[in-house]
Amino acid sequence: MKIGFIGTGNMGSAIVEGYIKKYPDEKTNVFVFDKDTQRSKKLVHTYDIQYCDSIEQIMANSEAVILAVKPNIYGYVLEDIEKYASDQHIVVSIAAGVSIAFMESFFKGPIKIVRTMPNTPALVSEGMTALSRNAHILDHEFQRVIDIFKAVGKTEIIDEKLMDVVPGISGSSPAYVYMLIEALADGAVLHGMPRNQAYQMGAQAVLGAAKMVLETSKHPGDLKDMVCSPGGSTIEAVAKLEEKGMRSAVIEAVNVCTEKCKRMNE
Repeated sequence: MKIGFIGTGNMGSAIVEGYIKKYPDEKTNVFVFDKDTQRSKKLVHTYDIQYCDSIEQIMANSEAVILAVKPNIYGYVLEDIEKYASDQHIVVSIAAGVSIAFMESFFKGPIKIVRTMPNTPALVSEGMTALSRNAHILDHEFQRVIDIFKAVGKTEIIDEKLMDVVPGISGSSPAYVYMLIEALADGAVLHGMPRNQAYQMGAQAVLGAAKMVLETSKHPGDLKDMVCSPGGSTIEAVAKLEEKGMRSAVIEAVNVCTEKCKRMNE
């Protein structure tokens, strides 16, 4: 599939990097455009992909067009895309709060649209991307878009009505985890551990715990119980987290993030 990227910021670059690492023979089929030409040319030089100097050129060369730009400029970009779009193009959104209906409203005729929500761990090929589509895209076309995001991590197909929930649980949640790792390290530093060592140990513990959930398919509560010996130090720490409201704080974080995304759709 010929893939065009409009925007080469952190997320756009991460998807390009992951895709080329997984499919190195596809360099001639990846095209990038960014108003920041220095940024896009650096990506072209690093990965030997194809440079475009306009949206018109991207549309002429691409089957799937990934809009890797900020949500507040989607309208302007979609207005430009509409001038060159055909019923063979697949337009792919990666922005929070940009609905399929909003994107469809910029086109005079039927247009194939996939709405996605990836996250920044795509930079290290451990991303999580949720995808939904409109009625015009065929199954095999949708699968080809899914394969793009599988190159940078895992994927889940969801109903679009749940897409506003995704930032709270996945798109934004790496920020919560970074706060957790930082807090774990602060606690260790308080007791004399060097900070670099504390970050390494805290981050690996989080990575390992996440892998246990994914690979054992056990309930997170069951895995927690496996660590908590009767009268031990872990259950005492867990009791303190419950006392301080860790669980309710995380639930509320997901809630306010979701509500914000819903307002962005209005």
